[in-house]
Amino acid sequence: MNLAFSSEKHKSLFPLLLLFYVPLTCLCQSNNSSSVSPTSSPSNVTSLQPVPGCRAGLDPIYRYLCDRRAAWGIVAETVASAGFLLSVILMAGLLLWSLWVSVSSRHQRSSIGGTVASVFMFLLATAGIFAITFSFIVRLTPHTCPTRIFLFGVLFSLAFSCLLARCLALLGFAAARGWGEPAVALGLFTVQVIIATEWLILILVRDKKPCEYSQEEFVMLQIYVMCLLAIGLILSLHFLCRSCSTYSYSYTGPARQHGRIQATLLCLTLLLSACIWVVWITMLIKGNTDLGHRPQWDDPVMSITLVTNGWVLLLGHGVCQVAFLCRGEARSKDNPLSFAGWTSPSADMSGLGDPKDGKENGSFENDGENRRGRKTEPTLQSPYESEFSMTEIDPDKDYTIPRPQTTNIREPYDEYYGHD
Repeated sequence: MNLAFSSEKHKSLFPLLLLFYVPLTCLCQSNNSSSVSPTSSPSNVTSLQPVPGCRAGLDPIYRYLCDRRAAWGIVAETVASAGFLLSVILMAGLLLWSLWVSVSSRHQRSSIGGTVASVFMFLLATAGIFAITFSFIVRLTPHTCPTRIFLFGVLFSLAFSCLLARCLALLGFAAARGWGEPAVALGLFTVQVIIATEWLILILVRDKKPCEYSQEEFVMLQIYVMCLLAIGLILSLHFLCRSCSTYSYSYTGPARQHGRIQATLLCLTLLLSACIWVVWITMLIKGNTDLGHRPQWDDPVMSITLVTNGWVLLLGHGVCQVAFLCRGEARSKDNPLSFAGWTSPSADMSGLGDPKDGKENGSFENDGENRRGRKTEPTLQSPYESEFSMTEIDPDKDYTIPRPQTTNIREPYDEYYGHD
């Protein structure tokens, strides 16, 4: 059989294709033994035999949740449930940790508040990605169609917006620093919300049509999400190159090492996500048709996509960011350069009005008094220090430096030329 993916240009995506293809082969046996087509009427549905693994009388739209002959549904819901629980646990742990930090340290609360909010939004999006997997395991109905159309693009746009905002913050953009990071993510996320809402309003409210969509139309609704993914991947590659080729102002190096780890994880997460999106779009538009398995493989492809990409996002960014925050490595141990005194003379510069701590430089102490208040003879403590003090100058004395004078004023060169 001549497959659509046998050319040389798809060899690099072979592992991901294998990940999608192996679970889908389990669907063929259940489709061959089933007598229901996607266009079956409700009267024919009631005459079906009980599905192995499901209770008698179960609505056939839920059959893949328990059908032992179609293992992809059971495996997908199990992995999605585990990912959802882990995301919820991380969100709860992050919330409790942030509350503990806000109570213990006010300065630390203000410095990491934006990062915590952005990570929380990212974990919320990841949990939603695992949750909507069930809407693709359940068959397409007028009730699951709006959920698929709206939440698929919205949740992925929120996740990719958080990654994009994180890249901008690490690159030093002023708009993405502090609380600007979650604000940028929310702004980018709102665009996809408007796009999905407009489509649902035009189809369901204005045209009063049932919620139906073609595979090409579904992909077209994700164009903005793909733009976010592409821009985030480009920025992460740029940040990775910059972190590996430039030096930090730090003397100990933890900030530079942390930047390299952040850049590597961001780049790897976005790169794997981009590969997954290329595979599922190709399979949904062309692959399933060329293999002769449309529409049987459409829902399994989307379910595997959600589970796979959800775990990539959770492990590549969510778990790592929570670990960095809880260990205190997300904050740079070196204070950033402050230009407050350069831009404004009246700026509040730390350290100017504070009492001095530590040992003073003895080379500039000319008062001749020690710490106990007893008078001592001044001693030279530096090769550049002199015993000559400006307070001991006598105005009646002449301190000018004498200049050299010649002994032969009239003809200075007579002796040289032999003149008398």
